[in-house]
Amino acid sequence: MNHAIVQVPRPTNEPVRAYAPGSPERASLQARLQTMRAEQVEIPAIIGGREVRTGQLAEIHAPHETSRRLGSFHQCGAVEAKAAVEAALAARESWARMPWEHRAAVFLRAADLLAGPWRDTLNAATMLGQSKNVFQAEIDAACELIDFFRFNVWYAQQIYAEQPGSSPGVWNQLAYRPLEGFVFAVPPFNFTSIAGNLPAAPALMGNAVVWKPASTAVFSGWYIYRLLEAAGLPPGVINFVPGSGGAVGDPVLSSQHLAGLHFTGSTATFQHMWRTIGGGVDRYRTYPRIVGETGGKDFVVAHASADVDALVTGLIRGAFEYQGQKCSAASRAYIPDSLWPRVRQQLADTLAGVRMGPVEDFGNFVNAVIDRGAFDSITGYIERARADGIEILSGGGHDASEGWYVEPTVLVAEDPMYRTMCEEIFGPVLSLHVYPEARWAETLELVDRTSPYSLTGAIFADDRSAVVEASNRLENAAGNFYINDKPTGAVVGQQPFGGARASGTNDKAGSYLNLVRWVSARTVKETFVPPRDYRYPFLGPDA
Repeated sequence: MNHAIVQVPRPTNEPVRAYAPGSPERASLQARLQTMRAEQVEIPAIIGGREVRTGQLAEIHAPHETSRRLGSFHQCGAVEAKAAVEAALAARESWARMPWEHRAAVFLRAADLLAGPWRDTLNAATMLGQSKNVFQAEIDAACELIDFFRFNVWYAQQIYAEQPGSSPGVWNQLAYRPLEGFVFAVPPFNFTSIAGNLPAAPALMGNAVVWKPASTAVFSGWYIYRLLEAAGLPPGVINFVPGSGGAVGDPVLSSQHLAGLHFTGSTATFQHMWRTIGGGVDRYRTYPRIVGETGGKDFVVAHASADVDALVTGLIRGAFEYQGQKCSAASRAYIPDSLWPRVRQQLADTLAGVRMGPVEDFGNFVNAVIDRGAFDSITGYIERARADGIEILSGGGHDASEGWYVEPTVLVAEDPMYRTMCEEIFGPVLSLHVYPEARWAETLELVDRTSPYSLTGAIFADDRSAVVEASNRLENAAGNFYINDKPTGAVVGQQPFGGARASGTNDKAGSYLNLVRWVSARTVKETFVPPRDYRYPFLGPDA
């Protein structure tokens, strides 16, 4: 029996590898890419630690090379979803009773495995299956997921250590129990790190999980599961159940044992799930915790004092890294007329040199969007803008002959309420509005009211009074606010991520604020010498 009061290692952010030409990490990853792109994997569901094959196969293709078949996965339905719920409930008690430091050890080990022998595999799977370039895969599938695992353990220790005060003769304690039931984890396609963190964070706190990966990211999801398995995660703690949202989600949400939903994805889907839970709230044994991060129509607003070089770099990186398929991507920008000629020229010139193509060529900054649905939606916005006479400053082209390619596109909208300035596009489309420099204050008000979202935003300004004014006026417009930087790239342990309004519940992934949602506190009071007479002194007679 170990009676030590353990201290977990203090985490530091995983260093990002450069993958420079001639480096050993570049050669190693390129070799792994070639191996995995030639393989054909058949991915089963994993329920209670057992492989389940439904026979309902869906094929997996590389978005940037649609003829490249990476494998297939078995799609689950109501039968498998209900079995996953039962498996989670069966595993819950022993997992919840396991000393927390042993649960923590599983995820610390997963972090070290990912930092070492699994790094190439998760990066390659993300590059091939989700069409991320090497840098975007490295900061996501490797570094951020490693950071989630390590920092979550650190925050869990802080939560468990937070205890109430005690008066003389009394010992008060807070017991941080896992939720009563199971947690349903539903991640998006665009971040492998989110796909890993959504089931892992509740599991770390003692919960059992049903995990439905995004159908367009099952490839990397499968390797995340295998990584956790290799790290010693017991069977049934996390159940891997691929399938459509309705086929898996509806029976899971109907279970009386649903205790929590951990979601990242579209606002419409999240609202549907919330309505489903709310409409049947009387069926549940406990009120489910609902944690969600959804969409964004993220802004960059430039003041007349902004550094143009920094602004243009922030716009290009913020809008077009990973093809704009980030909920935090810069999607609308407001440029003062005094800076516009320089910004216009520099933006067009720089984008003319940006390369687009398959991920295997490390010289490509832009790759393909995720699938046909995304391609059709994004190009629909571009072609509608073209038909409406909106100026296309850069890009506007698209080609689906080999992959789902959409050029980085910059639209210049005279009307600040034009649809591409207001609606989430989730692709490589940046809409700009040029405002009169003298209307700075009115522009800040416009930024705040244009979108129902409140996820990320950025101000570029060298004038400190302008920074202060923008920070105050846009206080509720973004959950993550950036000064002289792009509105993407939140780092675990440094910029806890999440937004409010239509962007979610703002429970801040990458901080203790998220983890505390996955515990249910129990107050324990122990009185060492209890009273033996009901009477209080005030009941005595007056002298």
